[in-house]
Amino acid sequence: MNINSNDLEDILAHALATIKRKMGESYSIEKVNLAELHRITGISRAKLRRLKKNGFVVKPNGNKGKKSDKTVLSGYEGVINNLLKGNVTNSEVIYERIQTLGYTGGLTTIKNYISENKFLIPAPREIVSPQGNRGRRYHTGPGENYQMDWGFVKVNTPEGASYQCACFAMICHHCGERYIEFFPNARQENLFIGMIHAFIYMGIPENVLTDNMKSVVIGRDVEGNPIWQKDYEIFMKTIGFHTKLCKCRHPFTKGKVERLVRFVKENFIVGRTFGNITDLNCDALIWCNEQNGRYHRAMDYVPAEVHSNECMHVAEILTMTAEIMKYLCPVRKISFDGFVNYEGRRFGVPYTYTRKTCRVMRKDFYLYIYDTDLTHQIAVHNITWSRKDSYAHDQYAIKEPEELPTAPVKAVITQKKETVPARGFEKFDFGKMVKWNG
Repeated sequence: MNINSNDLEDILAHALATIKRKMGESYSIEKVNLAELHRITGISRAKLRRLKKNGFVVKPNGNKGKKSDKTVLSGYEGVINNLLKGNVTNSEVIYERIQTLGYTGGLTTIKNYISENKFLIPAPREIVSPQGNRGRRYHTGPGENYQMDWGFVKVNTPEGASYQCACFAMICHHCGERYIEFFPNARQENLFIGMIHAFIYMGIPENVLTDNMKSVVIGRDVEGNPIWQKDYEIFMKTIGFHTKLCKCRHPFTKGKVERLVRFVKENFIVGRTFGNITDLNCDALIWCNEQNGRYHRAMDYVPAEVHSNECMHVAEILTMTAEIMKYLCPVRKISFDGFVNYEGRRFGVPYTYTRKTCRVMRKDFYLYIYDTDLTHQIAVHNITWSRKDSYAHDQYAIKEPEELPTAPVKAVITQKKETVPARGFEKFDFGKMVKWNG
């Protein structure tokens, strides 16, 4: 018999055998002293008393093998099932989503639930034919190359309609530091705004690697050299970087940013709801800070630490100048009724501004309207993202000039009480004009 065993039956058998040797022939189960048995085994007297009624036979618990009807995951199965049906199998993503709904359990519980419900995950697509030669990875030095690209997301509105939203993505090729920002469309002016914000966040590299965007390149010359789009070429010279174009139909060249766009769609976008693009960009910036400050096992380092210690010694700090500020404030025409259109909404311009164009800039939850030369601010609007027009305070009110006294007023005049005018038929009362005698 194993004396050191933790099994209850072994402990009781060993203790009863000890008591039997002491009592000898007078030993009996009914005469076992519970106090001595408690001293030998350490089991409480209440439990020993219950065991004695059964002849010190340990019976299994009546609830053994049963599962509780309510667990820590109760109420969240529907959310997890929908994510699994949408081919979201990342346990950390599911954990973060249900944590916002009040889940207090751990990550292991979610992993066990996923392994038990793999039948909900759609079947993977099988590759029938070989895909050709494998891609070859290449590496660049700190602050040498950034990769950028656009990604597109479909947004469903509460009214049942849908529209496309563009996600600008930029990543450092050396360390993996990333930056994303969402825009209503992928126009060139939004590309410039996204690049400037990324350079503020990550610094200016020597080269930016991108594909053949219409807003970047318009073609090739006879020698195969790129013909830059005119405004983009001016933008490159203003900021101070060079652009490299990747090979057509070869996504492996800028695979890091391609993978970042995919990671945004599979991690950041999944199961997320937002009020407007400003809210979405605030969440995106928090997400970038979390991902950049997290240890990446595949690279064996934290991207934010490597970027600050190595890449920022090569990358230049963006200095905000008047020329760069113009890219953040695109030009807009003022309509005949005093509105400018920005990101699908109309904002009012004061009547006192007489030019036909102005510049606008969205920052956080405000829209700033400046004059064409960026010398002074004209108006500020709260961005509610409603489809209704946002009017300026003095958009139509014309205040005429008024003179006010420059010295104390001493001249005094008295106004008499106003008489009530006579009624229309009183002029025909001839009795008032006759003088009666006596």
